[in-house]
Amino acid sequence: MASGAVGTVTRGTTNTNRLRRVDRWIAAQPVLRRTSDPVVVDLGYGASGVTALELHQRLARVRPDVEVVGLEIEPGRVRTANEQLAAVREGRTGFAADARIRFALGGFEVPLPDGRRAAVIRAFNVLRQYREADVAEAWERMRARLQPGGILVEGTCDEIGRISSWVELDTAGPRTLTVSLRLRGLDTPSIVAERLPKALIHRNVPGERVHDFLAQLDRLWRIHSPLAAYGPSQRWIAVAQGIRDAGWPVVGGRTRWRLGELTVAWDAVAPNP
Repeated sequence: MASGAVGTVTRGTTNTNRLRRVDRWIAAQPVLRRTSDPVVVDLGYGASGVTALELHQRLARVRPDVEVVGLEIEPGRVRTANEQLAAVREGRTGFAADARIRFALGGFEVPLPDGRRAAVIRAFNVLRQYREADVAEAWERMRARLQPGGILVEGTCDEIGRISSWVELDTAGPRTLTVSLRLRGLDTPSIVAERLPKALIHRNVPGERVHDFLAQLDRLWRIHSPLAAYGPSQRWIAVAQGIRDAGWPVVGGRTRWRLGELTVAWDAVAPNP
């Protein structure tokens, strides 16, 4: 572990294109366009730097001067990522040779030079490997490294990126939960229970709000099964509208729903005290 780095070494499992869903969501966030210092941190990118490179590629389409910093606490992973970056600089990959990206040692303390703070911190498939009791402190450390108006995006996905969920936090605390699913071939939305953020994954039990939320998704998915004839997106849009009509504090609308996303205010799904 790096001297001074906060955290423990995780498995480091990663795959090309695995984080496309959350990247797409981050690219749509207002902070990325509004900030005067568009530095984005990929915290705990894993055994390969590819997800950080993909993150830069996707965000640069909406913010060309975005800078991505990949942080890992395992030195060997930083060496591997820098070897990959050397190939990028030499023009031997599909990524831009002049991409504003670098890799460094670091953990939840999010070390950035010259007193800089992050506009966005993405920490994916990291806290999943920690204890639930460790989440609050890790969130607090990362939130302390955000710019005013910055966001922390902490979540989990399956190995190929078809099932994903994440919590959005700002400097004050958690704001929303987003579920993002590949709709084609989806059996039940509650499959995301296996990939909930660490703060929620053990709370999918009767009496907890997130359990009620997933049960409602499944119920509406069944009710609107006739809409499958018009495509899974139309069925999901009906589910999302039904969730909103039932009084759940849904954030966003059809533009995001068509992508298989649904975002609700954190307070509606937060763990019971």
